[in-house]
Amino acid sequence: MKPFPQTKKRRRTKIIKKIPAIDLMNKKAVRLYKGDKKFVKEYGDPVMIAKKLSQFVDLIHIVDLDGAFEGSPQNLEVVEEIIKETGLKVELGGGFRTYESVEKAYKIGVTYVIIGTAAFDLEFLRKVSEDFSNITISLDVEKGKLKTKGWLENSNKNLKDAFNVFKQYSKRFIYTDTTKDGTLEGISSYLTKFWNDEEVIYAGGVASKEDIKRVEIMGFDGVIIGKALYEGKIKLEDLKGEKNEPKENYSRS
Repeated sequence: MKPFPQTKKRRRTKIIKKIPAIDLMNKKAVRLYKGDKKFVKEYGDPVMIAKKLSQFVDLIHIVDLDGAFEGSPQNLEVVEEIIKETGLKVELGGGFRTYESVEKAYKIGVTYVIIGTAAFDLEFLRKVSEDFSNITISLDVEKGKLKTKGWLENSNKNLKDAFNVFKQYSKRFIYTDTTKDGTLEGISSYLTKFWNDEEVIYAGGVASKEDIKRVEIMGFDGVIIGKALYEGKIKLEDLKGEKNEPKENYSRS
């Protein structure tokens, strides 16, 4: 009797997390071009936008641009209203450079606090990653080097070297190509995977469903979508997918 032929196991395709973005400036939803506040376009009331997004997702990405430029959060009351009015989970960045500011964000209900500039202070990073859950580290990159202080300054720190240090403190990261952000030019073509089992989310230049697919193929766990939504390049219905639940406590214990 001939043995039954073996069938190949089909690989289960991971559904990438699609995370819509709201950037805040002067309590309004805006988008910048490559992070430059001289090139700003307003899109209206961020609370109303969040309410609309809540019909399609359970997690949104918010950047307090005023906070990023000033060095301390400036729009926490808007973020708190969004959380109360929508029940959405929020990942929030922009000016979190003190322990007290991180603590306040978690107290108002933020799910993930994003640390950028202050991540280079390793004692600060150690303290917040030990005391709070789900600390996320922002990797804002231009030509392989990290940028800081609202992308206004170059750190001269190599991406991979910095990542290898930061991953000792957190397992959740947001990689942003600052040369693509707000351009609708599509995603980076030169980027190669630099992480292992960490959760890494992509941002910068996403303009189509094809871009989302490319990000997925590259191995990213999620993709942040901003201007493409506001300009109708990607539809709200395209955001539907798996729930964006935290998989674990991403800070070092």
